[in-house]
Amino acid sequence: MPMPTTSSARFAAALDAHAAGRLDEAQARYGDLLALDPTHAEALHYSGVARHQLGDHAGALALIDRALALAPANATCWSHRGLAAGALGRRDEAVRALREALRLNPEFADAHNNLGLALREAGEAEAALVHFRAALALDARAANAQTNLASTLARLGRHDEALAAYRVALALTPDDPALHFNLGNAWAARGDHEAAIASFRHATRLRPDYARAWINLGTALGNIGAFHETEACYREAVRHEPSATNLVCLGAALGALGRNDEEEPFYRRALELDPANADARQNLVWLQLKRGEYREGWAEYAKRWRALDYAPFDIEGIVEWRGEPLEGKRVLLVHEQGFGDQIQFVRYASVLNALGATVDACMPPPMLRLAQSVPGVRRAWAGAPEGAYDYWVYVMSVPSCVGTELHTIPAEVPYLFAPRAEIDAWRPRVQAAMRATLGGAVAESPVNASSGASSGAKPRKPAGHRNVGLCWAGNAGFYNDRNRSVALDALRPVLDTANVSWFSLQKGEAARAQLEALAQASDVVIHDFTAELHDFADTAALIMQLDLVIAVDTAVAHLAGALGKPVWILVPANAEWRWLEARTDSPWYPTARLFRQREVGDWREAIAALRDALAQAPKRPRAARTEDAGQTGAPREAAPRAKRSKRTPASPPESARPGAAGDERDAGQDASGQAVLNLDRP
Repeated sequence: MPMPTTSSARFAAALDAHAAGRLDEAQARYGDLLALDPTHAEALHYSGVARHQLGDHAGALALIDRALALAPANATCWSHRGLAAGALGRRDEAVRALREALRLNPEFADAHNNLGLALREAGEAEAALVHFRAALALDARAANAQTNLASTLARLGRHDEALAAYRVALALTPDDPALHFNLGNAWAARGDHEAAIASFRHATRLRPDYARAWINLGTALGNIGAFHETEACYREAVRHEPSATNLVCLGAALGALGRNDEEEPFYRRALELDPANADARQNLVWLQLKRGEYREGWAEYAKRWRALDYAPFDIEGIVEWRGEPLEGKRVLLVHEQGFGDQIQFVRYASVLNALGATVDACMPPPMLRLAQSVPGVRRAWAGAPEGAYDYWVYVMSVPSCVGTELHTIPAEVPYLFAPRAEIDAWRPRVQAAMRATLGGAVAESPVNASSGASSGAKPRKPAGHRNVGLCWAGNAGFYNDRNRSVALDALRPVLDTANVSWFSLQKGEAARAQLEALAQASDVVIHDFTAELHDFADTAALIMQLDLVIAVDTAVAHLAGALGKPVWILVPANAEWRWLEARTDSPWYPTARLFRQREVGDWREAIAALRDALAQAPKRPRAARTEDAGQTGAPREAAPRAKRSKRTPASPPESARPGAAGDERDAGQDASGQAVLNLDRP
């Protein structure tokens, strides 16, 4: 093909190559033209656009500025300048350039779209919507503006509007895999996992190497319990894009299936690629703790790898404790994570007290009264600290500072104590409920035992009869709740056990609905006093009148263990680190017995084992001792210093710093943010 000879022909050939995506050829042709005519404004302009597309944003900006010096009224050139400035992170400059493009041409649809993107990146999402809609008003088939409108609505949490906008975008470009990916994210945000799965599958069919779509498809499948399919999807993602993030997801998927030995190599590979990958490091921490490698695990935990799980307790003048001598010091023990974690680790108040510290505990209101009862706690309160302290420390940072190992866990129970008067108040009510179960003289409703307590001599419980508390579900917002919770109806084999009076410890409307459904479908009676349980001290007082608690891995299980009550815990195959591996007991709670699931999602074997254990004649346990916890929030007299432990706390490693938690994450990123480059002939 003969070389064009005129400037216009040379520019046309360069622009043809550019529009066809042959960027290197286009750059060469623009360069040849500019060597002959350095003042060719359009060659400078579009050479800058090609540089921008090739990732040289600074070079692009320099060329576009030369073009604007020659043609300052070119609205398209100003629009492209805005894109280059935005790519360099110069957001204010980008917005100014795009506003200038619209001043020169108010009906420039692509400039409205690009200004919308610049405003969104600057945190002005609502203003961005105005410009995306303006672009669509000028050009209803502007697919990029429609997609950007949808993704911005999704970022604002307006998912119904986002879904409608994505449908319009798909009508314009039905074979765009990124659009199907974004639609899947919108469905997932609404909690419609089946619709999300369909959209992510469509994205992978259109683009089989779309690693992010494979990741999000796997995550959506995990949300409906299809964990083996999750693994397969994550393996596809790793095959196409073996990034640190994707390797961590695959490792976590194997961990979620209970295949702990298989997950570690993927975290190690991720760290080879990205030594600072917080999720890989934190997931390794959980694995070490689950294996009982406490010295190494707690030392790594103290580094608090994931900032999203750790915010320093920022109080002027108080420093974080990292193992310094505590004799004569005042320490503020601070709650973190969930209620189960708080119950499990508040025991360390006595350890700090034994090291010479005066310990106060900062706890959320539901934990306040019980925290006041912990040996070693002088005073418990909620809210801003009152008084001067030498140190503060999160409850889950203490094990690393004192060198906790499996054999040095402070496992003396009870270490929580319900108020004596409240325990006594529950006795006649629990006895009345038991008599109702046995068909005694006191008539009760199928769900709620009468609140009227009969007086008189203490009735004798029939030999072999047990009063058992039941908690079958955890916090629905917890990432692993699908795996740890059990449907009440699935416990029917256990609930049919003879010589048991059942007491619900499961709060909430969903629990009440399940109890009502069970009452209508069977003769099982579960007494429900949970409407009267307003904090953990209330629940503890009721538990103290029971013989046994059966629970899934939730705060109630920890509470029963901390009270020294017999507690049987249904533990999922992908159990949390605290329950270790394969054990049927817990070094944290001597009165606990674990019933382990073998296969994720299948509770039948564990429930059958629990049913058989419950059918056996009960052993007479040593009663947990109780003491009065006093009034809520009222400061007690300084607690007597706990007896010094014979265990010598190890010094913390030099690198020990608090903060983190880890599990697999949905990639969840928009594949949109589509700017418009104008390659039409000028």
